[in-house]
Amino acid sequence: MAKVLVVTSGKGGVGKTTSTAAIGAALAKDGKNVVVVDFDVGLRNLDLVMGAERRVVYDLINVVQGDAKLPQALIRDKRVDTLCLLPASQTRDKDALTEEGVSQVMNELREKFDWVICDSPAGIERGATLAMRHADVAIVVTNPEVSSVRDSDRIIGLLDAKTARAEKGERIDKHLLLTRYDPARAERGEMLKTEDVLEILSIPLLGIIPESEEVLKASNLGSPVTISNPLSGPARAYADAAKRLSGETVLLTIPTDRRSLLGRLFMRRAA
Repeated sequence: MAKVLVVTSGKGGVGKTTSTAAIGAALAKDGKNVVVVDFDVGLRNLDLVMGAERRVVYDLINVVQGDAKLPQALIRDKRVDTLCLLPASQTRDKDALTEEGVSQVMNELREKFDWVICDSPAGIERGATLAMRHADVAIVVTNPEVSSVRDSDRIIGLLDAKTARAEKGERIDKHLLLTRYDPARAERGEMLKTEDVLEILSIPLLGIIPESEEVLKASNLGSPVTISNPLSGPARAYADAAKRLSGETVLLTIPTDRRSLLGRLFMRRAA
């Protein structure tokens, strides 16, 4: 039975979709059977990041409403055979997602995959709550800035209150992914330090993704950075985060894009 992982945040533009694609690809490259699901109805960016926009025929809403079977809507990645995409609709309204329909789709996906990774819309609207509802694990993505961290704190509250696990009195495993981090700027006080973010949010740190042009390059190429440039700093940080999700103990570093450096060691226990 699959683990359902939601990648979420309070603020838009922090790197949820990029992180969903990169971690999904990293898990698939390690031999896991993975599907990434786009819940951002109306915008639909995950297929672009995955390089599959021209292959979309049916989408999540088609399956939810019974207009297509799940296998018809799943798009298998051409580069990694164990990675699939279930795209969102770009032309429908978020209200087309029903709780019953989403529940049925998630149950089907649990039976087919090892990991079901849900790319949530930002904020607290309907699409976001439906994306997190069936999650066993959550990654809260935040940038090292006050507004992003504050909004992430609100999302943590929703994860503890509005998921199926919360209704049964169970806790959902929550992890922090800090993106667009620059240690030099943090030292100069131009962004929050990792310790400051952890003190505010008080959830385990899964990984630190360094600021890098390689992330934008990968998105423009339509390829997760863990596939397009696996030796880059962000790719190595995402790959390590994926290993930690799988239960491996991996020393937490902030990898750089310079291959000769091992990266800056961050002496804190990883999630």
